[in-house]
Amino acid sequence: METAQSRQPAAPGAFTSFARFVLCGGGVGLASSFAVAVLASWIPWMLANALITAGSTLLATELHARFTFGAGGHATWRQHAQSAGSAAAAYAVTCAAILALHRLVAAPGAVLEQVVYLSAAALAGVARFAVLRLVVFARKCSQVAATVPTARPVHATVARDSAPTAPAVLCHA
Repeated sequence: METAQSRQPAAPGAFTSFARFVLCGGGVGLASSFAVAVLASWIPWMLANALITAGSTLLATELHARFTFGAGGHATWRQHAQSAGSAAAAYAVTCAAILALHRLVAAPGAVLEQVVYLSAAALAGVARFAVLRLVVFARKCSQVAATVPTARPVHATVARDSAPTAPAVLCHA
């Protein structure tokens, strides 16, 4: 008999998870882009991006654990660490995009920087979704097996003929 405490909520489907990911991660990302722009007026852009990325990753990981992927509670330290790894890759993508922009355009405006930053963040976000869904918040087979009741083993005796050894007999096609 299964108790209510041992039951784990069903994981949402891929489409539902992606919609929640866009809502949570996109909302945090959009707020972060404006925070980076404001902070970058006082400190170097890369440092501002690093600080905002660290804070927004902590917030987004908690939101993804509780809401996006239905993990059923707080994110674990392991999940935070793995999420930070995918965020570091996203940070590298956004930094590379902004550096490329500054190489191509001598004095880009704030709107162009935001467009480039958000475009790079969106591309990195799709990759992050895959990593978070398939690795960080993936349900382990042992967890699923623990919630599925198993049937009693069936013992049967099967009589077997000797196996044919000729290749033509083995492959009827």
